Amino acid sequence: MKLEECSKRIDEIFVISSQLLATASTDNEYDAPSVDDKLFYKFRTSSLSFLQRVFGENHTYYIDFNREVKKGYKREVETGIGILEAAKEEIKGGWIFTVKGLVSAEIFSDFLEMSQYLLDEGYKDAAAVIAGGTLEAHIRQLCNKYNIGTEIQTPNGTKSKKTDMMNSDLVKAGAYSKLDQKNVTSWLDLRNKAAHGKYSEYIKDQVTLFISGIQNFIANNPV
Repeated sequence: MKLEECSKRIDEIFVISSQLLATASTDNEYDAPSVDDKLFYKFRTSSLSFLQRVFGENHTYYIDFNREVKKGYKREVETGIGILEAAKEEIKGGWIFTVKGLVSAEIFSDFLEMSQYLLDEGYKDAAAVIAGGTLEAHIRQLCNKYNIGTEIQTPNGTKSKKTDMMNSDLVKAGAYSKLDQKNVTSWLDLRNKAAHGKYSEYIKDQVTLFISGIQNFIANNPV
């Protein structure tokens, strides 16, 4: 989910919360202000769905909301709004996306350094396979960033999209240029040759350019 989409969605949930608080009354056996049940569950499910999608089920925002906002009482709704306000501040500052991007970049950097080490040691084929795998993983994460599906339905069930298809989908979504698409296609071709034992169809210098190209591509197209 993009930053703009996150901001728009959480604002929509705040509108629901305002409508919900407007229904508060003390007409119940516990003499505690309660809210409309139907609207409460709309607020709860919408909020949990949003927090799970943006932060994940193991994040404190999701855990706290799920634990503290269970029943249609005004105080629980107010607690939920407080959690959402904290989440909004984090989204507004771009912190959650910055962290995800940094973690991914760090992991991919480690793999590309490994590829370069293997190449320097004379293992061009292993280097090409690892670098190619890193590229494929980054393409998949870019699809997640741009809300592009990474699976397709076939007569035999659900299958993962091929990287070439995801590459094409990303260009259509405006994630990067057609020139980048052509580069990715050529890199995937080299990777496939390495993975299928066609070692004589490329040389060490091509793998050097391959690794360098992927490094630049990842830097210019962060997740």
